[in-house]
Amino acid sequence: MKKMLLLFGLGITIMSAKAQLTPFELSKDKNYTATYAEVMAYYPKLAKQYPQQLKLFNYGITDAGKPLTLAVISKDGVFDPAKIKQQNKRVILINNGIHPGEPEGIDASMMLVRDLLKKNQLPKDVVVCFIVLYNIDGSLNRGLSRVSQNGPRAYGFRGNYRNLDLNRDFIKADSRNALAFMQILNTWQPEVFLDNHASNGSDYQYVMTLIETQKDKQHPVLAQYTSKTLSPELYKRMAKSGFEMTPYVESLKTTPDSGIVAFIETPRFSTGYTVQHNIISYVTETHMLKSYEKKVYATYDFMQHLIDICQRDAKQIGELKYQADEQVKQQQTFALNWSLDEQKYDMISFKGYQAGYKPSDISGLPRLYYDRSKPFTKSIKYYNTYKASVTADKPVAYVIPQAWGKIIDLFKLNKVAMRRLKHDTTLAVQTYYIADYKTGQRPYEGHYLHNGVKLTTLDNNKVKFYEGDYVVYTNQAINRYIVETLEPQGVDSFFAWNFFDSMLSQKEHYSDYVFEDIAFEYLKKHPELQKLLDDEKAKNPQLAKSAGAQLEFVYRNSPFYEQTYMRYPVGRLLNNTQLDLQ
Repeated sequence: MKKMLLLFGLGITIMSAKAQLTPFELSKDKNYTATYAEVMAYYPKLAKQYPQQLKLFNYGITDAGKPLTLAVISKDGVFDPAKIKQQNKRVILINNGIHPGEPEGIDASMMLVRDLLKKNQLPKDVVVCFIVLYNIDGSLNRGLSRVSQNGPRAYGFRGNYRNLDLNRDFIKADSRNALAFMQILNTWQPEVFLDNHASNGSDYQYVMTLIETQKDKQHPVLAQYTSKTLSPELYKRMAKSGFEMTPYVESLKTTPDSGIVAFIETPRFSTGYTVQHNIISYVTETHMLKSYEKKVYATYDFMQHLIDICQRDAKQIGELKYQADEQVKQQQTFALNWSLDEQKYDMISFKGYQAGYKPSDISGLPRLYYDRSKPFTKSIKYYNTYKASVTADKPVAYVIPQAWGKIIDLFKLNKVAMRRLKHDTTLAVQTYYIADYKTGQRPYEGHYLHNGVKLTTLDNNKVKFYEGDYVVYTNQAINRYIVETLEPQGVDSFFAWNFFDSMLSQKEHYSDYVFEDIAFEYLKKHPELQKLLDDEKAKNPQLAKSAGAQLEFVYRNSPFYEQTYMRYPVGRLLNNTQLDLQ
C-alpha cells in the first residue's frame, strides 16, 4: 500500500511537471509556437500555482475585442506600481508578439517566467512585466505569411485586425492595442524596455542580433551607461551562452560587407516611443533562417541576462533614470529628425557568409545568394553616428485648443501634466504657418505622411483661446514626447501623421466679380497695399499678366483672408505669462 501511494505521488509529480511544459517544449521538433488560446491557458495555471509571485493584469480592449494581458513577477509579492517605486525597485517591461510571425519571445517568456518561479530565482530588486502576446489580432490569423523564415511551422500574421503594423503605431495610436500599451507603460513606468522580434534580410552566422537605442539619440546620461556598461555586458554574456551577437544587420548597400548601419528607431516604433520616456530600450532580432529552437533559446538567454544585469545594477539604473528625467525638464533644444553621418564609423568583427550572384532558375537573370559553405570572419564598417538634422527650441508652454481631442487623450495616457484655461483668453503666442510640405503618394499605415515641412513663424500673434483649452508647460520629464509630437517638423509629429489636416484646406473664398469692386475700394483706402502689389508685379511678369492672380494677391494681403488657413493651431507661449488656470 505504501509503495502504491509512493508510485501514485510520483505519477502526480510527473504529471505536474509535464503540465508546466510549454506547447513549444511539448512539440517533438521544437518547431511550434503557442497559439493565443494556449498562451492564455498557460499563464493562469502558472499564476494559480505561484499566487504570491505571479499576477496577471488585463488592460484595455484590443482591436480583436480581447484585453491585453500583462504577467508580472515580483519576489516579495508586491504588485502595486506605486509601492514598487517607493521600494526603489526597478521595473523591466518585455513585449512579445508585436509581430506574431516573430513569436520567439512568446514561447521564451512562458519558459522563463516558469523557470524563475520554479527555481525561486526571482530578482530581489527588479519587478519584471511581460506583455504575453501584444498583437492578439495577428496571432489569431495563423498561417505561413513569412515565407522566407525557417520556422515555426505555423504562426500569426504581421498586421492586426485593422491590418495595421503595430510597430508603426506608437505615435498615431490608431489601434486600441497601442492605447492599452500606453496604459501599461505609464502605469508601471519601467526603467528598461525590451521588444522581442525576428529579422529579415541578409544571411550570416549569428542567431541573435540586437538593436539598442542609437547612442546619439538616447539621453547622454543613459547612453553612457548602455554603450559602456550594459550593452557590452549583454554581448559578453550572450557569447558565453553560445549565442554570440552582432548589431542588427541593416546593410549600407546590398550585403553586410559594405558596412552595416545602426537602426534609428523613430518614435513610431516601440523603442523610439519608449526612449521619449527616458527608458533604456532594446530590440532583439533573431535571424530568420536559424532553426526556431535556437531562436527561442537565444531569446530566453538574452532576457535572463538582461534581468540579471539589471538586478546587479538596479541602484545605478534608478539613479541614471532620475538624472535623465531631471535634465530633460531643463533641456531647451530637442532633435526632431536625424541623419546618418557616413564619414564616421567603427570597425567591428563580423561573421558572415560569402555573397555572390548566379543565374536565377526562374528568370535566368542574376540573383543574389549566400554560400554557407564559405563562412568568413572579417572587419566591416559599422556606421553608428547620427546628427540632428532638424531641431526646435521648446517654448515655456504649448497651448492646445480642446477641439483636438485625440491629442488631449494621448497626452493624458502618457501622464503629460496639463492645466486648463478658466476663461476665454486672448494670448500673444508664437504661431506657425505651414509654408510648404510634401505628402507621400501612397498610404503608409493608413496615413499619407507629411514630410519636408517648412514653417513661417509669427511672433506675438494674438490668438483667442477658450475656456477649457489646455496649457502644457515644458518643465516635465516627458518633454521629449511633448516637443517631438507637437513640433510640426518632427519626423513622427502629430502633424506628420495627419492629425491637423483639416487646417490645410481653405474654407472661404470670394466671387471674382463681387470682390473686384471691394478690392478696388480697399486699395484706394490702403495705398501701402497698392504699392506692395505694384512692386510684386514689377518683380513677377506672370503676376502682371494675370488679373486673377492680382486679385488673389490683394485678397491674401487683406483682412478678408481667413487667418486660420494653414495656421498650426497649437500656440507656443514664449514668456512665462501669468494665466488664470483651472
